[in-house]
Amino acid sequence: MKRIIASAVLVLTVCCTGAYAQEADKEREAIKQTALDYVEGWYEANADRMERALHPELAKRIVRNSPEGRSRLDQMGALALVQGVKRGGGKDTPKHNQQKDVFILDVFENTASVKAVMSGWIDYMHLAKFNGRWVIVNVLWELKPQKK
Repeated sequence: MKRIIASAVLVLTVCCTGAYAQEADKEREAIKQTALDYVEGWYEANADRMERALHPELAKRIVRNSPEGRSRLDQMGALALVQGVKRGGGKDTPKHNQQKDVFILDVFENTASVKAVMSGWIDYMHLAKFNGRWVIVNVLWELKPQKK
């Protein structure tokens, strides 16, 4: 009897673990797809893809430093970003220069941190599962140094 109970527990554990892993993989793929909608939407000048990736209250920020060493925080919202994509976004970036590296740094429950490395900058993004789908809520970005 103990053997039957132990076997049943083992089977249930394996089944539950497998289902949980499949669900986690599905969530990670949805997170990656959201980041790619953002990245590729920019390069393709596809406002629909960009808008789909963003929460309407997105805050995209960059710290800019003056030659005197004073810092300021520049910000862009979802509407401004989508309008920039409608104006052409990154479509002038040649295909062979379009870097689209996406790294999922962490996922916990309904939040995720993602790093996207693009041709001229790096974005650190916070995503949230909002009304059943992953959207980008915050972006902190930095320009890559200019090559001399």
